[in-house]
Amino acid sequence: MPDRIEQSPPSFAALGVAAEIVEALAAEGMTHVFSIQELTLPIALEGRDLIGQARTGMGKTLAFGVPLLDRVFDDAAIAELDGTPRALVIAPTRELAVQVGEDLALAAKNTPVRLSTIYGGRPYDEQINALKAGVDVVVGTPGRLLDLHQRGDLDLSQVAILVLDEADEMLDLGFLPDIQKIWGALNQPIQTMLFSATMPGPILTLARSMMNKPIHIRAESTEDSQLHDTTKQVVFCSHKMDKPEVTARILQADSRGKTIIFTRTKRTAADVAEDLARRGFAVGSVHGDMGQEARERSLDAFRSGEIEILVATDVAARGIDVDDVTHVINYQTPDDPMTYVHRIGRTGRAGRTGTAVTLVGFDETHKWKLINDDLNLDNPEPPSWFSTSPELFDALDIPTNAGPTVGAPRPVHGLRRRKPSTDKPSSRGNSRSGSRPRRRRR
Repeated sequence: MPDRIEQSPPSFAALGVAAEIVEALAAEGMTHVFSIQELTLPIALEGRDLIGQARTGMGKTLAFGVPLLDRVFDDAAIAELDGTPRALVIAPTRELAVQVGEDLALAAKNTPVRLSTIYGGRPYDEQINALKAGVDVVVGTPGRLLDLHQRGDLDLSQVAILVLDEADEMLDLGFLPDIQKIWGALNQPIQTMLFSATMPGPILTLARSMMNKPIHIRAESTEDSQLHDTTKQVVFCSHKMDKPEVTARILQADSRGKTIIFTRTKRTAADVAEDLARRGFAVGSVHGDMGQEARERSLDAFRSGEIEILVATDVAARGIDVDDVTHVINYQTPDDPMTYVHRIGRTGRAGRTGTAVTLVGFDETHKWKLINDDLNLDNPEPPSWFSTSPELFDALDIPTNAGPTVGAPRPVHGLRRRKPSTDKPSSRGNSRSGSRPRRRRR
């Protein structure tokens, strides 16, 4: 029997994407598609409704972003651009909205499509001014989008494409009523795309009641694990008082790069970040007690590599879209299996390898058992390790001389006093006049 021939994935160009978008993506090293993109692009480019499901880190943003931009740019079924939004992307968190907006702006940089990212925690004036200046694609969080629409500042009358990103998180955060109000304000018919890693029953019920014969696409079979095969999972019981010492050792592991430490509470996130900074680590934090500008400074520093350690609460998890995270540390055990999936999905992305470490407190063993049983992890009773345990050092390639500190104390990044922000409105893109330019065909 002949050997099986592995076929390389098709390119964006081969799938019929506009040359301007293809070239913008190629400039960033993106030429070939991921599985979810290969499956959804031909359908989305036709303007059909779809439900796309794939694990975190497998390319869902461009799976909806590329066809959305392509259609807004050059689809005869969508009215000529006149400064009122033609597409609306709704994300559950500020951080994710910002990330999606940046990804779409990158793909659209060779087109005249104008984008704006709208979310709470920022001044209304800058967002209203951006809308008045003219926006073709709006990315935002449900509360601020609904508020601006009800005030009359966000015109939804010409929206032809609606995307719900990370829809399961919308359910968890209680945004479904706002989503329904926004959805109901749109002039039908429209194209609707819903993307997420998981699809709880209430989300599917809502989608199927409001979408037009959606095609449900999974990038993996139903038997596939919801976790990346490239992620090494290390789980052990750790005493609450020893967790700071354990974490300091883990952060000195060989080949450790960008690392996200997840906590359940805002207070713990702040405490862990401050403790690591005192130990000499360059660390930032993202949690609900921080101002939006401070959160954005920490995220920007993490993405750019200025800092390699970020302490975050679960609400921020969906917005940390960084491909080169090598380690995730669950400082506190997640409350449920899906939170575990989303947390450790921050590493091992886009084919890279990663390590996910979970510190199970002795009062958290029941939570771990629930996660283990639901995800079939085959580790119902993790071993008990301490900061001095040889097993810890061996499992995570920690040098034997790793100690409790790595240098002089330093401040937590992003929390230093800064001058008032002079950020400009978040409208992106180029101004233009007249009708839509003709698309260049390959």
